[in-house]
Formats: sequence, C-alpha cells, structure tokens
Amino acid sequence: MLPTPLEALYTQFPPLAGQPGANSQRELGEFYAFNLEELRPEHRHCPPLPFNRQAFSKVGLTYGGGRLELTDRTVEVEPNTLLLTTPRLAFRWVPRQTKPMGCFCLFTDEFLVPAKGSALVAELPLLHPGAYPLVPLTPAQLPAVEVIFQKMQQEAAGNYAYKYDLLRTYLVELLHLMQKYHPLPSQALVLPAAGLAGQFADLLEQQFPLHGPAPPPALRSAADYADQLAVHVVHLNRVLKQVTGHTTTALIGQRVAQQAKLLLRHTPQSVGEVAAQLGFADAAHFCTFFKRVTKLTPGDFRR
Repeated sequence: MLPTPLEALYTQFPPLAGQPGANSQRELGEFYAFNLEELRPEHRHCPPLPFNRQAFSKVGLTYGGGRLELTDRTVEVEPNTLLLTTPRLAFRWVPRQTKPMGCFCLFTDEFLVPAKGSALVAELPLLHPGAYPLVPLTPAQLPAVEVIFQKMQQEAAGNYAYKYDLLRTYLVELLHLMQKYHPLPSQALVLPAAGLAGQFADLLEQQFPLHGPAPPPALRSAADYADQLAVHVVHLNRVLKQVTGHTTTALIGQRVAQQAKLLLRHTPQSVGEVAAQLGFADAAHFCTFFKRVTKLTPGDFRR
C-alpha cells in the first residue's frame, strides 16, 4: 500500500505564491492550505480516493459531509465537521457531493517541531494514537475555525519573511480549538509518560511501513519494544497502561490486527500470505490470534 505524498495533491490545485514547492524553509517541514473550491476542473469529479494512509497529517473542514471508512468501521460524517488524519490512520474519504466544499491544511510532522517545546502540541490527546478523528462544529464554533483557515490561505500566498512561523501559530491554534471542541473527554496529561507512549507508538508504526509489500515486523514482543526504547518492560507496560488504558502486548496485538484487516480487505493475498507477512509461523497461529482479537475468523472478516 503506497502512501499519498504531498506532491501528489499539489497538482490538483492552481499554483499559489508560497506553495510548498517554493518553500524556503523546507528543512523545517512542509505546510500548505487549500480551499476545495479551488480544485482544478479535471479533478472535480474524481472517484473517491483509494483506501490508504498518507505520508502527512491533514486538518480538514467539510461543509458537505461524507463517509469516513476506516479499517474496521465506517462513520457517517455530518456537514460542518473537522477531520484530523495522521500517517498512523488508514482511511478512505467518500464525500456526499460531487463538487467538494470545504478547506483543509496539510503538514508534515517536522513542521510542528519548533512549536512542540513551548505549546506542547504533541501532548494533546487529540494527537495520541487511537484518538477520535472527528469534531462536529456547532453554528457558534464554525466562524472561529473558518477565520483560521482564511488566515492560513492568505498568509501562504504572501511574502512575509516569517510567514511560516505565523502559519505554524495558526496551525497550533486550530489544533487547540479542535481539542477544545472535541466531543470526547480529554485524558489527563502526564507529560513524561505521554512522551514515552508517543515514542512507543512511533516505533510500533515503523513496523508497518507505508510502502508495501513489507517484511515481517522486526519487533514482536513487549520486551522487544522495551529494549529498543531502553526502558524496563515493566516500566513501559505501566506507562502505556496509564496513558492509553491498554497493556503493551494489547497495543501490539491491536496494531497487528489492524494491519491484518487492511491486508484481508484490500489485497488479494491469501490468509497464509497475510500470516507470513505479519510474521506468524503459520496460518493456524494467525487465525487463532485474529479470532481472539476480533472475535471473527479471517475468512468471516473478509466476507
């Protein structure tokens, strides 16, 4: 499964001054803001994007709503909803309308690095693995979000010497508004623990590269991850339980099961081939694992 890079999306929009291709601060990551009404005519009636992960994060505001298809469930999205996707989320977006309505901004992890030390953006529960990616907006909340997107688009087209710092500030403000408006309760923050949990999540995701086909995961057990992170396995388990509510082994199993669902649903690989790609000794062990985690056999899930 190949990722969708930023460059693949630039071609769908008219060129703007300050677009990432001319970004003089590319070493600090990439950022771009789009208005969906600006799509080139040849892209207005494209079929839905393939089920995929993207090599960047995106915050989008949809006016028309649509359907968000995840690996194991489908969510109907109402109009005036914010959607946050990251490289960890495999999904497909199916809009309700043929003419797109809304706006969004794209950014790489590196773009937020200068903001993380002061704003602690990385510690927002919204950005933690498994966080709910949708934030429906009330009529009172919508204008504040629209203003931020308007500022982003205007600044991206300008020539201000420090515009990327300003764009980063707008992005941090938008993420904080998403967290503030989030429909689910926020977790209490324990910063050192959340930092280790984030490192674990990144390391876990690295076992399933965006580019496929991929070799079996190099790290399999809780002890493997603890060794890689230079912490005791008991400490890692305690931290993850505190931050996520799940044990290290459970989180590894959930991610392996997610990848299994992705391969079963969106590739023609046999159950045995999926088992081998995920590092199982044989199909029987894989089937036992899959049924324990999902309550379904691989065959039942595929049907």
